[in-house]
Amino acid sequence: MAFFITLEGVEGSGKTTQAELLSIWLESNGYEVLRTREPGGCLIADRIRAILLDPAHQGMAADAELLLYAAARAQHVAEVIRPALARGQIVICDRYTAATLAYQGYGRGLDLDLIRTMNKLAVGTARPDLTLLLDYPTTAGVARARQRNRVNKGENEGRFEAEDEDFHNRVRDGYLQLAAEDKSISVIDARGSIEEVQMRLRQALNRRLPLPAPDRP
Repeated sequence: MAFFITLEGVEGSGKTTQAELLSIWLESNGYEVLRTREPGGCLIADRIRAILLDPAHQGMAADAELLLYAAARAQHVAEVIRPALARGQIVICDRYTAATLAYQGYGRGLDLDLIRTMNKLAVGTARPDLTLLLDYPTTAGVARARQRNRVNKGENEGRFEAEDEDFHNRVRDGYLQLAAEDKSISVIDARGSIEEVQMRLRQALNRRLPLPAPDRP
């Protein structure tokens, strides 16, 4: 059964951990799942990711950033997402088009209609069936993300974590505005334990897919 799920949220909101747990749970219930991420997900997009997230590129122009995200996404959709959906898999993607609206639109101040046009060009009909927005306080989230980067010294991906608090607040506000306008976006309280947040995600997904009761292992 083809179904496209995206996870969104501010830095440090727990998306990657929750995406992995959700994937394992779905597989345990008999679904074939492909888990991926943006930017990245394939060789070309991963190389663009390295440019986008490297703190050494802090002076990148906002419009250049937008174009790089669109290029990475177009390749990712063509090479990974669209073929997986055609095979009838459930795709779980850590960030997607809503992230560009939140970060480059609300965060950077680029024109939202322009971003929507770029997103449409990059993805075509590969639009999420459900977006799970992990809402988390920005100050705590950025602190968590910066700590993660200090631990993972091999990955030089802290460019967005280096942004100031006002930027991250604009991103969070942008995500919530997008959710208010789009019924396919479900806002999930990301506070609490990993297990509590995972249960909320399963409950939200249960409303859209024929899954067992959310309290089953």
